[in-house]
Amino acid sequence: MTNTNRWIIAIAGILMQVALGAVYAWSVFRIPLTRTYGWTISQVTFAFELAILVLGFASFAGGLWMRKTGPRLIAMLAAILYGGGTILAGRAHSVGMLYLAYGVIGGAGLGLGYIVPVATLIRWFPDKRGMITGLAVAGFGAGALLTAPIAESLLTSVGVAATFEILGGAYLVIVLAGGAFMRNPPDGYTPPGFQSTAVNQTSSSTQNFTLTETLGSWQWYALWITLFLNTTAGIAIISQASPMAQEISHVTAATAAGLVGLISIANGSGRLLWAWFSDVVGRRNVFLMMFLLQSVLFLMLAHAHQFALFSLLAFLILLCYGGGFGTMPAFAADYFGAKQVGSIYGLMLTAWGAAALFGPTLIARVREATGHYQGAMDIIAIVMLLSSVVPLLLRSPSLRREPGGAIRLAGARNQPVH
Repeated sequence: MTNTNRWIIAIAGILMQVALGAVYAWSVFRIPLTRTYGWTISQVTFAFELAILVLGFASFAGGLWMRKTGPRLIAMLAAILYGGGTILAGRAHSVGMLYLAYGVIGGAGLGLGYIVPVATLIRWFPDKRGMITGLAVAGFGAGALLTAPIAESLLTSVGVAATFEILGGAYLVIVLAGGAFMRNPPDGYTPPGFQSTAVNQTSSSTQNFTLTETLGSWQWYALWITLFLNTTAGIAIISQASPMAQEISHVTAATAAGLVGLISIANGSGRLLWAWFSDVVGRRNVFLMMFLLQSVLFLMLAHAHQFALFSLLAFLILLCYGGGFGTMPAFAADYFGAKQVGSIYGLMLTAWGAAALFGPTLIARVREATGHYQGAMDIIAIVMLLSSVVPLLLRSPSLRREPGGAIRLAGARNQPVH
């Protein structure tokens, strides 16, 4: 397989992620669904939260299955579930059916589809891990930017049900097309002239952990917490961007709606830029910088009474939000090897689902209790400052396989793992 061919696989993976990332355009369905069926805003919002929660567990399952079947079959199944779940959402006339169709079936397709390009491309690009995972998940971040205006136009012209059906059919075709190119590289594949650098020279250079060995190290749990904390901060902003802008910078709802597109750009750009930067300065340093930066940004955000300043601060926070998703797959592969990164990072994505429930709930509850967003911003700023301790403590694990099959995790536990 040549360098040219691996880039074809990369383009196909990005195409898949763009279709999957349309889930972030869910907010455009909120008002039409409430008006059409009389559901409350919280009921409609839960369909999105459920989809993200299911995504995490489905990513783990997809990573496990990929080890036996390869990525292509998982991608095909993802297309059927995600596209089919979206089509069924158009025929849901009860909120329970909406949850089953979009949240469970569609969410399962999202998770299976999300992990395929990430796990596959890491193995094709050991020389550009940060950059390639950043490119792959940048497509996911950009999905809403492309989908939102199309969905808005369809909602106006054909209504809610038909919009879901049309988009679901498009998702099915696009993910099937991209998934058809997914395949693993030959065992031991390295691109011509590849030499590991000081920045990415970690345990993954010579060792591939199994899932059991990975879960026997404290580093996996530290990475899970790192992703959870970073995602909690960003998704709190995503969930409240418009009302926050209206309250803090005193703009109209129409003006605040412009933040949706800006946030999508930041989310997608951050996944690429921070991931690329992590190839240069290291993954730990990137998360340390993102946590410290967000601590300052959240403190400033509560006092950004000019909409331009508010938008800039929100944009920078969402750059960091996207950066966590762009950098973490490469971080996991650095520490635990690329061979089983699908299941290892797939399970780690449960942090995304947990944050999708915790972040929006935290900011909403504090807002209700205090009557303003300043208290919530101050709390998140403190959490981000404290979070910077985690990357400082991280160090790469290593395996020592002893006679008889026992395994010791150096830099983790001193207990043998069988």
